[in-house]
Amino acid sequence: MIDHIGMSVTDVAKSKAFYSSALSPLGYAVVMEFANDVGFGVPPKPDFWIGPAGSDVQPTHIAFRADNRKQVDAFYKAAVAAGGRDNGPPGLRPEYHANYYGAFVFDPDGNNIEAVCHAPE
Repeated sequence: MIDHIGMSVTDVAKSKAFYSSALSPLGYAVVMEFANDVGFGVPPKPDFWIGPAGSDVQPTHIAFRADNRKQVDAFYKAAVAAGGRDNGPPGLRPEYHANYYGAFVFDPDGNNIEAVCHAPE
């Protein structure tokens, strides 16, 4: 089981604003900050970190688990409103499994960020 993950971004302040909005519907908030790094999580523990990139950023795919489909929908709306680009609107993805309900958005650095619910509804 993964305890936490870190991702490089080109503009920490811009990405902090994006992820603060996009992950809020999933219960995430900024729970820890250092000089150049920001830790998000469901308080009190950070499990998703962003920090400054070196010379470039290699796109990454990260999926955040949602408790229900409404959270997936809210994530997508919040992420797009915060400047994310659509990479797949909320919906079932039966090619993964019958109850896979996900939404995909590119963050400001082109990372593919997903919220997914596996529960039948």
